[in-house]
Amino acid sequence: MLNLKRKIKVLIVDDSAVVRKVLSGELSRYDDMEIVGTAVDPYMARDKVVKLKPDVLTLDLEMPRMDGLSFLAKLMRYYPMPVVVLSSLTPKNSETALKALDLGAVEVLCKPGSAYSTSDISRTLVRAIRVAAKAQVRQPVPRAAGTPAPEPLNTSRLLTTTTHKIVAIGASTGGTKAIEAVLRQLPAGFPGTVICQHMPEKFTTSFAQRLNTISRLEVHEARDGDHVVPGTALIAPGNQHMLLLRRGGNYLVRVKGGPRVCYQRPSVDVLFQSVATHAGRNAVGAILTGMGNDGAQGLLAMRREGAHTIAQDEATSVVFGMPKEAIEAGAATEVAPLDLVPRCILKALNKSSS
Repeated sequence: MLNLKRKIKVLIVDDSAVVRKVLSGELSRYDDMEIVGTAVDPYMARDKVVKLKPDVLTLDLEMPRMDGLSFLAKLMRYYPMPVVVLSSLTPKNSETALKALDLGAVEVLCKPGSAYSTSDISRTLVRAIRVAAKAQVRQPVPRAAGTPAPEPLNTSRLLTTTTHKIVAIGASTGGTKAIEAVLRQLPAGFPGTVICQHMPEKFTTSFAQRLNTISRLEVHEARDGDHVVPGTALIAPGNQHMLLLRRGGNYLVRVKGGPRVCYQRPSVDVLFQSVATHAGRNAVGAILTGMGNDGAQGLLAMRREGAHTIAQDEATSVVFGMPKEAIEAGAATEVAPLDLVPRCILKALNKSSS
């Protein structure tokens, strides 16, 4: 019987002939992938996008004639489409990769030959391409220079009663901007917050540094043994799991390796399960946009232990995978659009403190 399922048309943009050959060969092994073309620079890519109409484009950021960021900005302005960025694993490139996510890239992955094997990258890339093909790609609206950040939520009553509270947030595809949107509204002194965003190592360092510049909280990449205290937010390091622990009256995090969970390391499920165990009803959990099902069972465990749990709604999710799985599992106490998630968290904290 013929397989009439439509294949995902992929255009590979990279100045390295070796990378183009490796990616083409690896992706061609999958029945639902069709490599419709490759391009060595953005000018050739522009012409092939118009001619071949790919469903997803993979993009290198360091190319001749025009850099990847400039091309991505033009592409998202005139021809918005799902883009998966492939970047070398360096601090400089991780900062550039975050800018790519700002411009509308769906996902950022490490290039073959970085710290991961080609087989690891191909499996991760295939999953990213499959999700990107279904992503809600919107033309990004840049934040105007000098535009004030949203006013923080009024928490004068909250901050005197929630030093023992924990807020846990998990996200994947589209999550960098979603997490930023949430943290912009949180005030200094907000309950200790732990965050798991699916990203490669070193990328999470730059992500935390960036969040620290826009948030009233002190944000940094978690280190093993860090205490979780009001006014701070800890980001799970790339390629390591982060767990919440409680010793006496103090919360702290354990950062460690271990097998991938739901194909991920760090895993939202690992974090949420630990929050359920050690914070219970003293926690509020939020699962945001992302591919796959990571976090659904962990959020359910949190709800069963008395925590208030929130899932981002479909309309505002770049990929409604993780929130949908959590909702269908009965893990979400409520479902809310992204702009209301901070208020839902605050309301739940106030209610549990009354």
